[in-house]
Amino acid sequence: MPEARTYQLLIEVSEPARVEVGKLGCFDFPVGYYVYTGSARKNFKARVARHLSMEKKMHWHIDYLLAARGVRVAEVLCHSDDECEVNRRTPGQIVVDGFGSSDCRSGCKSHLKRVSTPAAAGFP
Repeated sequence: MPEARTYQLLIEVSEPARVEVGKLGCFDFPVGYYVYTGSARKNFKARVARHLSMEKKMHWHIDYLLAARGVRVAEVLCHSDDECEVNRRTPGQIVVDGFGSSDCRSGCKSHLKRVSTPAAAGFP
């Protein structure tokens, strides 16, 4: 089996969150589930562990959301497919244009999507 290089974080927002997302600006995240799709060519496990850690320097867009009160990673899925391909297959609503996709060369409007249920996005 090919090695994992893409991950998806199932994020649960349990109370409305207003988050300053770096240079993107301030956004409201309604209660619900979100899926963030990211990748790491090197140190894959360390990247995922960093996202799960509460102690970190704010660097990526996802760091700001995960630091908000009432926000937690509920589950992680790993894929061997390309990050943008996995993101395109994931149904959902874009809440913040450009979130996690500033380096995207495939035309993704966002790598964070709000989903109706975890199952709708392929999570068990």
